[in-house]
Amino acid sequence: MDLKKMQEMMAQAQQMQQQMQMKMREVQVESSVGGGAVVVRMNGEKILLSVKIEKDAAADVEMLQDLILAAVNEASRKADAEAKNQLGGMLGSMGVPPGMF
Repeated sequence: MDLKKMQEMMAQAQQMQQQMQMKMREVQVESSVGGGAVVVRMNGEKILLSVKIEKDAAADVEMLQDLILAAVNEASRKADAEAKNQLGGMLGSMGVPPGMF
């Protein structure tokens, strides 16, 4: 493979990475736990955007801490799944087989 082709491939990979980052900023996932006692919203870059806590949930601090952890972890899993889905779509459009990513 010559140097020019390799440089073109690197530029294309960098452009894809930038596109992916932009898309993931726009993605928002939400997780609700404890029957809606805690609801978190996170973007695809795993930046926490909001936390809503029902007033009654604050009565038991240890339970509230557990609910917050569960909600954030679930939102993080959803963000990961969406990132994988987005990446699969981008790679699929380039002809990369699904088993390769």
